[in-house]
Amino acid sequence: MLIAAVALALAPTIGVITGQGCTVSQLQAGLCTYSTQEQVTISGSETLQGSGPQASDDLPRSKSGNGRSPAEPTAPRDCGPLNRCETYTVATVPDLTLADIASFRPTTPTLTGEPAGFGILGMPTNLLATAAEQHIPGTILDWDVTVRFVSTAYIFDHGDGTTTRTTTGGTSWTTLGQAQFTPTATSHTYRQRGTYRVSVTVEYQASVDFGNGHWRPVPGVITAHATGYQVRVVEVRTALVDRTCTQDPTGPGC
Repeated sequence: MLIAAVALALAPTIGVITGQGCTVSQLQAGLCTYSTQEQVTISGSETLQGSGPQASDDLPRSKSGNGRSPAEPTAPRDCGPLNRCETYTVATVPDLTLADIASFRPTTPTLTGEPAGFGILGMPTNLLATAAEQHIPGTILDWDVTVRFVSTAYIFDHGDGTTTRTTTGGTSWTTLGQAQFTPTATSHTYRQRGTYRVSVTVEYQASVDFGNGHWRPVPGVITAHATGYQVRVVEVRTALVDRTCTQDPTGPGC
């Protein structure tokens, strides 16, 4: 497409304006030329667009005059010490849900009690659950990650229709420096004799490290369940005897 170039730098505007945007005097002096196209370009100014077709590579200009649309994104550039620029893309880590870490599971907690395997009717039985913090490596959405599980709650099912929710898995009487059958945060008192199946559900808060040392929490909780611990609750009666069971195995309570 032929574009008529108009050189108007410091040239006075005199005479009659022709149909092509030039004066007769400028045409005679050789200061202005034109063609039969409808677009006229004036040097040092902007393009005057007629009704004819526009060039396919004509880009809208931003206020900075860099030839880009204001809405057109510009990738960051790193020129380095030798001023050799390279365009790069900054990848951001994704926001994760519980579904994204479904393949990562904390281990089953342990469940015991004291006295081991039995309890005394009307007296506290101390239940103990252990769920250590866990770090599990793996891959999520093509990212090498480490998933961390931290226990936040313990729900004890005593097997008699009652439950207890605590923030601890419990501590032994010895560690607490307490005598046996002292109430604790995880103890339970049974009101009837029998054998009870006890279980515990541990709730974990999950978080993910994408390799930068920063833990990103995942909304919601992951649970792990432990069963199989039985408590036989017996009744204890006190009697005054003249000899111990070792001395008289057939004596009262022996």
